[in-house]
Order: sequence, then structure tokens, then C-alpha cells
Amino acid sequence: MSVSVESISSSIGDPSAAASGPRRPRPRRRWVPDAALTVVGLGLGATTGLAITAETHAALASRGGVATFVGSITGLVGMYLALVMVLIVSRIPLIERVLGLDGLLRWHRWLSPWPLSLIGLHAVFVTIGYAQATRSGIGHEVSALLSDYPGVLTATVALGLMALAGTVSIRAIRRRLRRETWWTIHLVMYVALALSFSHVIALGPTFVQHPLLQLVWTLVWIATAGLVIVFRFGIPLLRTLRHRLRVIEVRPEAHGVVSIVCEGRALDRLPARGGQFMCWRFLQSGIWWQAHPYSLSARPTATHLRLTVKNLGDHSGGLAQLEPGTRVMIEGPYGAFTTDAGRRQRAALIAGGIGVTATRALLEDLPRTARPIVILRVSREDDAALVGELAELARQRGGRLHVVCGPRERVRFDADTVERLVPGILQRDVYVCGRPSFVQHVVELVGGLGVPADAIHHEAYSL
Repeated sequence: MSVSVESISSSIGDPSAAASGPRRPRPRRRWVPDAALTVVGLGLGATTGLAITAETHAALASRGGVATFVGSITGLVGMYLALVMVLIVSRIPLIERVLGLDGLLRWHRWLSPWPLSLIGLHAVFVTIGYAQATRSGIGHEVSALLSDYPGVLTATVALGLMALAGTVSIRAIRRRLRRETWWTIHLVMYVALALSFSHVIALGPTFVQHPLLQLVWTLVWIATAGLVIVFRFGIPLLRTLRHRLRVIEVRPEAHGVVSIVCEGRALDRLPARGGQFMCWRFLQSGIWWQAHPYSLSARPTATHLRLTVKNLGDHSGGLAQLEPGTRVMIEGPYGAFTTDAGRRQRAALIAGGIGVTATRALLEDLPRTARPIVILRVSREDDAALVGELAELARQRGGRLHVVCGPRERVRFDADTVERLVPGILQRDVYVCGRPSFVQHVVELVGGLGVPADAIHHEAYSL
């Protein structure tokens, strides 16, 4: 069943709906990713060069020298990449606004096997090198390293923690874990890096008798820790204290979907754009320790924020039982799925299921001349949330809403459907939001129709 809705004459009238017009797009700094990659590459080159130039010919020629040298290089490069990996997810605003969560996680997932592999090789080769130097067996040398060398035991524990975090991040394993379990285990990476610090500085062959290099690397570690503390913990805490959010209403929107309206102070001063998400921690018994990402489903007003959540698990399902007055801690806003990415006068917005939340908020930021075509794809009619608001916002901007409803096997969502519903799609920015499989399907579909890659903007909801 496919339903077309041109307009619905109901007022949005909800305290979270902003009355002001669309915001001006912020200039997008497209040079940021290239600049960041250049800095990381230069740092990697300096790190490798540092390890090579610190090695002497006599040390290489000595018994076990080559293995120890390989262990030194792999350890230094592995630790450098581990710091970069942590920085990628430290929510540095300048980078996060350009790459968005999807982009940052792609880089994080691509990079994450390398630090663990290199640090593991470091442990193996250093042990072999020391065993060759002392003409002892591997087992004896492992025992000697753990008992006689300061920091080696804690570094071994750190390597075990890194291995644990890496193991639970394997896609087949991650899918079987609750998000809360995965998130808690993943936090041990910070502990692992902290445990590794003294070992690297005190025993790293590159740093021995090089106080200036020890100072530089100490400053690098302090800077990394400082960025994590500021952007992952400091700014969220300050915003929580400043805005003083509390739940005032939990309202059903569709089957298994509720809107949570929060009240606070000066919320219009949050640097939030339509399409972005925040991490929410509701300070209610049983869930206070969990922070989960949910999209804003309307632009903030001076006194209200709204998120809309579908029951997809223990946490999201439990939010329907939130009590009015519950205090809320926030992180963000995050995400590059905003109108800042747009370059064309007109737009098409395609949402799958609960992707309607970010789409509805993004629609508010489109200019009145955008003439947006909005498509909401749902399996059942009672899954369609916020339809009235979508239709009204589209109407105000000279556009229209189409609800494509029905099981996938009976109601196809293909190129013919999109071309029929979105006239002039090649002249539009296309925004796509929903579950990963839906987003991938639509991105490939509109790309096949000839929409340029720089006109396709997307956000996928996944762990």
C-alpha cells in the first residue's frame, strides 16, 4: 500500500517545535579531513623515523638486536595508532561536524586492528630478542620480563584489555551482545592506554637516555588525555549543569514509538542542527548508568527538547516508562547529517522507519523555497510516526510527503518508485536516514539513477 499525503491541516503545536524559520547553513570545512590525514601521516612518519634513527649499528649487530629493533618499531607505531584511534572517537567538534558519526566510525573500524596487531607483535619480538640476548628460553624470558622489568606486568594487562576490546568489536560477536555490555567493555581501552604509558616512556628503547623525546611523548599523551576529558566528559557535564534538563512528558506516537519531551534552560543556545543526535542518560533507577544515542526529532526551543524513540531493545523499550521529573544528562549534539551538507536549492528526504526522527528535525532547517519531497517507508501503517508534522513542514516549504507502506515483498521500493515520487531528483540533494540495510539500499539506488555522490547525504542507525 502506498499513500500520498499532500498536506494535513493540523498544527504541530508541540512545545518542542521551533517557531523560528530555518537556520542558515554553516560553511562546511571540506579541507578538515585532508588536513587531519596530513597531520596523522606526518606524525606516523616522525614516529617511524624516530625509532629508526635511535637505533645504532652496534645494537642491531648484537645478539637479538634485529628482533628487539622490530619489536621497538612495531610497539611505537602501534601505540601511536592507538592514540589516533582514541582521538577519532573523542568527539572533536571540527572533525566530527565534517565526517559525521558514520565517517568517524568507519575510520575507527578500519584502523582498530592495526594497533592491537602491532602491539602484539611488539610483545612477541621483544621477548624473542631478549631471549636471544640472554641465551635463555622463551618461557624463562617471559617470566623474567614480568618479574624483573618495571611496567611490563601492567603493560601485559593492558595488552589483554586491548585484546578483549578488539574481540568484542568483531561484528559477529558484537551483534550478540547488548549495547550496554559492548560499551562497558569498550571503555577498558582508556584503562589499557593509561596502564601502557609508564611502560612506553620508561622502557621503550627509543626513549632510553633521550629525555627530550620522553618529554615530547609525555606531552602527546597528556594532550590526547586532555582532549578526551574535555570533549567526552567535560563539555557534556557543563552542558548538563547549564541546561538542567528534566522529562516533562512521554507521549505515544506510533506502534512502539514514543516522544520524550524535556524541559530546560536556554536550550536554543545548544549548537544543535536538524538531523543531529545526542547521547542521553536518564537518571532513573535501573538505567541511570547507560548513555544511548537518539536523534532530536525537532529543533530545540528556548525551553524544550524532544527525542522520539522506537522500542528496539531493553533501553529504548524502557523509556516509555520514564517518570515526569526525571533528570537528564546529555552529550552532544553530534552528527553531520544536516542541511550544512546541502549544495542545491531543492531536496529529497527519504526515511526508513525510525529514521523519521532525524528527517523531521532536518526538514525544519530547510529553507522555505526548498520544495522538499519527503518519502517515509514503513512496513505497517501503525509504524508511521510524526506523519502529520512531516506533512505540515513539507507543505510550508512548498513540498509534499509520500508514505510508502507495506511489506517489502509486496510493496517494492525501487528506482521506478523513487523516480515517480521525486521529480527532478538529479537536481536535488538527497538525504537518507534509517537502518543500515535501508540506507545502503537507497544510497545505491539513487546513485544508480545518476545522483552525484556529493549530493547524497546519509545517516545509518546502528551500534
